[in-house]
Amino acid sequence: MKLYDKKEALPIALIVIIAIAGWYFYPLLPDLIPSHWNVYGEVDGWMNKSFAIWFFPVLIAALYALLSVVPVMDPLRANIRLFSHLYFWFKVVFVLFMGSLYLMTIWAGLGHELNVGQLVMWGVAILFFFLGLMMPQIKKNYTIGIRLPWTLHSEKVWDKTHKFGGQLFVALAILMVLVSFLKGACAFWILIGGIILLMLTLVIYSYWEYRKIEKSA
Repeated sequence: MKLYDKKEALPIALIVIIAIAGWYFYPLLPDLIPSHWNVYGEVDGWMNKSFAIWFFPVLIAALYALLSVVPVMDPLRANIRLFSHLYFWFKVVFVLFMGSLYLMTIWAGLGHELNVGQLVMWGVAILFFFLGLMMPQIKKNYTIGIRLPWTLHSEKVWDKTHKFGGQLFVALAILMVLVSFLKGACAFWILIGGIILLMLTLVIYSYWEYRKIEKSA
């Protein structure tokens, strides 16, 4: 698996554009800009604009670099090569997601009203929806996927778990969009509960599939 391919110019260009946007708006921002919102959508944390504007593009670039380097070092990188086109688009979606959070913070810092909770829910829903579509095609590896002892032990368990997990991620993404229209903290707690339930379901399902194989052996 190559460390760099020509198509990687797309996420790199997106990161540069995000950084340029921050540089452009920097003089227009107050010294302190919002950095955190509570479950009711109210600002409850502030950050120095210099740190926010310059740190987050670096963070996005660092995370993108990590996502690009780790697969190259994966002992099962040959399997990642089989779905490398999807992994590439996952990196693009991830950069867009992180960049949208950054730009949203800048927009709020400029004094504009935003329904932050709803926007974040939509962003996470898009990320989860893409992961749901991607999961059935993810082959066993140590970089991305549902990496549990029994999924890594058995390729059959890995494949079945990721096929089922993909359906759950898509369902959760749709649920997140629907509940994003609820007011107050209700949507947030439904999201947290949905993620916890999804994780527990996948752990139980994968172990159950593993035990079935063990018994039939």
